[in-house]
Amino acid sequence: MKATEANLLKFLKKSPQFVIPIYQRNYSWTEEQCRQLWTDLLRAGRLEKVTAHFIGSIVYVERGLSNVVQQEALLVIDGQQRLTTSTLLIAALAKHFESKGIGELLETFSAKKLRNYYLLNPDEEGERHFKLLLSETDKETLLAILLSSPMPAESSTRIKKNYELFQQLIGQHEKELEAICQGLAKLVIVDVSLDRSQDNPQLIFESMNSTGLELSQADLIRNFILMGLEPKLQTELYKSYWRPMEKGFGQAAYAVHFDAFMRHYLTAKTGEIPNVREVYTAFKAYARSLKGDTRDLVADIHSYATYYCAIALGSESELSLKQAFHDLRELKVEVSYPFLLDAYNDYKNDRLTADELVQIIRMVESYVFRRAICAIPTNSLNKTFAGLSRTLKKDRYLESVKAAFLLMPSYRRFPNDEEFQRDMKLRDLYNFRSRSYWLRRLENHGKKERVDVENYTIEHILPQNESLSKEWQSELGPEWQHLQQTWLHTLGNLTLTGYNSEYRDFPFAYKRDQVIDKDGNPIGFAHSPLKLNLGLGKVATWNEDAIKARADRLALEAAKVWSAPPLPADVFDAYRPAAVKAGQQYSIDDHPFLSSGPMRELFDLFRQAVMALDPCVSEDFLKLYVAYKAETNFVDVVPQAKRLRLAINMPFHEIDDPKRICLDVTNLGRWGNGDVEVRIATKDDLPYVMGLIRQSFDRQMGGPQDA
Repeated sequence: MKATEANLLKFLKKSPQFVIPIYQRNYSWTEEQCRQLWTDLLRAGRLEKVTAHFIGSIVYVERGLSNVVQQEALLVIDGQQRLTTSTLLIAALAKHFESKGIGELLETFSAKKLRNYYLLNPDEEGERHFKLLLSETDKETLLAILLSSPMPAESSTRIKKNYELFQQLIGQHEKELEAICQGLAKLVIVDVSLDRSQDNPQLIFESMNSTGLELSQADLIRNFILMGLEPKLQTELYKSYWRPMEKGFGQAAYAVHFDAFMRHYLTAKTGEIPNVREVYTAFKAYARSLKGDTRDLVADIHSYATYYCAIALGSESELSLKQAFHDLRELKVEVSYPFLLDAYNDYKNDRLTADELVQIIRMVESYVFRRAICAIPTNSLNKTFAGLSRTLKKDRYLESVKAAFLLMPSYRRFPNDEEFQRDMKLRDLYNFRSRSYWLRRLENHGKKERVDVENYTIEHILPQNESLSKEWQSELGPEWQHLQQTWLHTLGNLTLTGYNSEYRDFPFAYKRDQVIDKDGNPIGFAHSPLKLNLGLGKVATWNEDAIKARADRLALEAAKVWSAPPLPADVFDAYRPAAVKAGQQYSIDDHPFLSSGPMRELFDLFRQAVMALDPCVSEDFLKLYVAYKAETNFVDVVPQAKRLRLAINMPFHEIDDPKRICLDVTNLGRWGNGDVEVRIATKDDLPYVMGLIRQSFDRQMGGPQDA
């Protein structure tokens, strides 16, 4: 490795060509970063005392693309962003000189010199004609700028916008052209040259992050896969798999969604959910565990990426699947994607029909929506879907999925019709996060001609106005305030209308029969074509009984829309786990240190606090310790004469313990599960210790960070 300070313009002038390898990320500098470079450049140009302005390093492989006839191109490992941005700035400056007919400034700046010194190789043809060759997405757009030719159909947004930004800034500072040129001449880089035979470009690429824009997990993964390959294979895999994948996501969505996709992909493949910030690390571990070659891995990623685009980005072409995925996206159930990726893969490999996959998607939708309505905590959802595919009997795929949902333990349960209908009628659905979703689904269930609810607004049949009219007060009765507070935002009182402003707070009878549009046409509830408004025309009085009656009807309909999976009793029984043989049963009486006294009092307080963590927590007395379980043991208690010794089930390096009371018992023989030991002797220690235990519980259940 050789590193030297170099003037940017001199560096560009002497270098024959820079090539951005296909494994590098696309150009990604934002307007903010370009404006910052411009501000720094202008300051350097205006102030004589500023002799140089450092903009970062450019790292390249000197012997990357050897050619016996021509001087070799330089393969850029780091510095693409500043190199590309500098090129766009120089191109915009050259264009300004040309369009304004400006000759030469400072004896070194002219349109011709800017182009022939820093942008082009005038004596070369073809791709060798250009000083900088970008990767696929950006390449054609930059060449179009340099050649003043029309933009390609799929132009690079960043390249185009930043070039136009520099044109705009130069135009705004036309009177300071000399300062702009002076500033450009003062830009300095660190020129870092690598020797492929001695240096490891991949390790250097991973360690460098000096652009101000952190490398995404996707950038690192692409580099890890492609960088170490022979150039021919590298190009082949990029063009056959990676480039089509980028196009499938789309220019904007790739940057936003690819990291999320890779996390879901790894979860589907391993059953483990990587931390958001450790997807690249998890991917490397997964890739190194595989026995196949790189081609198989890239092909698999490409396949799953197409599935993700169908599920999450709306690219599905089969209509029933497309609609099912659309409904799921509205409900925002990204945690289900690992399971659905596996299911979609099985559909593509003919283990499932399209209709069966639709049924599975609808089951996921019903499961999540019913749980939301019944206010069941969501912290276990990610773990549920992460491992669901591995529990299935795929020779009986559909009934196996149904059984898996129906056999969920209480804290993961699929709410039954009775529970769902009860909460559906009582829940505040107006302030529910997905109110447009549930209204649309209710309205369109069973319809071939679907209603676009975006054209409608939510109407409270009983108005929201706290100062109800005398007519409304009379209709509701003396308890009108209480009734309004109780039923206002509930299912029975909510509907859709395109005439919210016409309905206003009018009495019910007026809303039902007498409201007209500007042309005099009746538009009241009695004349509404919407399914949600059926029956309102026959209701004489809108009071508590009417609201309840409508809620009953709609809740029955809701149970059909978000249905529980039907499974015959004999089939369901075949999936029930075999009863565990009764063994020796233990109780608190088998632990002499808990018989009475201070340890019993402390234990009672402890167990009360632990059991209060979540309804799913269970207590199991064993011979030598007491286990507290959710998915599995998250804390175990070994009673002792003067203290309770706790085994917290999580890696020691993950525990957040500011007081440093935890002991590392990794690989040491101890009763209980886990690598963390804590000792508690008084109730005063309990609040802090519960904070430690909560970490283990959240880790097991899947906390918000994993959602």
